[in-house]
Amino acid sequence: MDHFTPSTDPVLNSVAWSAIVALLPLLTFFILLAVVKTRAHVAGAFALLAALVVGIVAFHMPPGLAILSATQGGVFGAFPVLWIVIMAVWLYQVTVLSGRFEDLRRVFDVIGGGDVRLQALLIAFCFGGLLEALAGFGAPVAITATMLLALGLPPLRAAAAVLVANTAPVAFGAMAIPITTAAGLTGLHATDIASIVGRQAPLLATFVPLILLFILDGRRGLKDCWPAALVVGFSFAIAQFLCSNYFSYELTDIIASLTGLGVAVLFFRVWTPKGSIAARERLGVASAAAQNAAHTPAGGSRRAAAVAVTEKPAGGLTPTRTWLALFPYFLVIVVFGIAKLWKLGVDVPAFLASTDVKIPWPILHDALVDAAGKPVSSTIYSFQWLSTPGTLLLITGLIVAFVYSKYDDGGRFRVTVGDAVMEIGRTIFRMRWAGLTIITVLALAYVMNFSGQTVSIGTWLAGTGTFFAFLSPVLGWIGTAVTGSDTSANALFAKLQQTAGLKAGIDPNLLVAGNTSGGVVGKLISPQNLAIAASAVNLEGQESVILRKVVGWSVALLLVLCTLSYLQSTPVLSWMLP
Repeated sequence: MDHFTPSTDPVLNSVAWSAIVALLPLLTFFILLAVVKTRAHVAGAFALLAALVVGIVAFHMPPGLAILSATQGGVFGAFPVLWIVIMAVWLYQVTVLSGRFEDLRRVFDVIGGGDVRLQALLIAFCFGGLLEALAGFGAPVAITATMLLALGLPPLRAAAAVLVANTAPVAFGAMAIPITTAAGLTGLHATDIASIVGRQAPLLATFVPLILLFILDGRRGLKDCWPAALVVGFSFAIAQFLCSNYFSYELTDIIASLTGLGVAVLFFRVWTPKGSIAARERLGVASAAAQNAAHTPAGGSRRAAAVAVTEKPAGGLTPTRTWLALFPYFLVIVVFGIAKLWKLGVDVPAFLASTDVKIPWPILHDALVDAAGKPVSSTIYSFQWLSTPGTLLLITGLIVAFVYSKYDDGGRFRVTVGDAVMEIGRTIFRMRWAGLTIITVLALAYVMNFSGQTVSIGTWLAGTGTFFAFLSPVLGWIGTAVTGSDTSANALFAKLQQTAGLKAGIDPNLLVAGNTSGGVVGKLISPQNLAIAASAVNLEGQESVILRKVVGWSVALLLVLCTLSYLQSTPVLSWMLP
């Protein structure tokens, strides 16, 4: 097959016209999802078809290469992305099957002062941030959405809350892999990029808890609980800034999340929320909890839901029951901490990386070349069978199931390893449509990237000169909205951001950081995350409803970041940069 090199101006030799045509697949997807209100996997399939047509007809990509690009994207969507999500939901289901999740609810009830809004805030923001730091790739949305649903919150509010909460920690998610990826592609220092992101993302973190209160309980929620939201948000933001700039950027979200949770525990000792009982009545928490018992949260069985919601274990919390309720999540920290950071004696991260199998995608790898005639490195598929967070979550879940089988408290928390393994199949079946959406969207992203459509859009926006500092976060927003991953957005646009910065006389580190920060607010409207949230709260097929609930927040937060990025490139706020 002939070689193919993507071009940024194949349509009428114009970057502008090429970019406009390249936007058609994205417009197809969002119009079908938000206007026509098709299901997400249907919209993804038509958008993928549009991307193939545009890539072949307008960008002159050979049909065979276009189809091969889609296959690589689809395989990547299935593994590791979908594998991570399924394992994250499954780990939660193990706690449901055992009945331990009811104790976890009681723990958050104690921490949140009995206020369901504050419980939801801590779960979605702090606990979700911790999961984002460790796993990322949709795991926080999947787990925290099911937890909020089990608290009894209405499904739509739960889905919207976890999507918005997932913005603040994304830039440093999965051990800050978006920043590490950007540094690897650009040759810039990861610490320099991280320090600037650490002076942008905390601004969002400060106010996101207030937005969550509004989503959960409107103005009454803000009026009753705003002090707690500000304390949690501000403590998270301060820790995020200090860790990213002066400690270890890889550990930023872990430290920020634990700091926010710890400060909340201390604050609730001297402050009591108002209107807790009235809020439960407004939100219909009791009736929602009873209703959830008839459904299957996040892929589990009816038995699991009934155990989680209706079969409250006898007796109060004891230190042992509290520890076992929290055990899965502490174990996640331990397992991921060892996998990502342990280098004493045995370099565990290096060992795990050495097990990755690099597979040059057949035909595509040799045929897709850059301007210098060299194969594009992104056509090499990495089969991370052991190092992927999904496999680490599987190991964690099996250990949890084993421990729970040994400590069943006289049969009240009975679960076996066999029960846990059987639940994997049920989880996969329950998430089949969400999985199809993830696969089609990643296939779409790969076709757009390899054919030159994505770079054409970015090059067009880069032509705005110094004003590009304002538009810089928009690229990250678009990239993450399409792929569902800030890492992928940086893979798409980091080099372009660096090039545009050098041409326009803007600090490349600022633009790459802007791309990273912009991606965090694109994630809450990504089809992948919408599908995950919808599946977790039993709203399959209603992704468009969730999208309309959160898209306004995404755009508003994006404008804040765009303004901040632009002002940081001028003397007005240049003092904020390191």
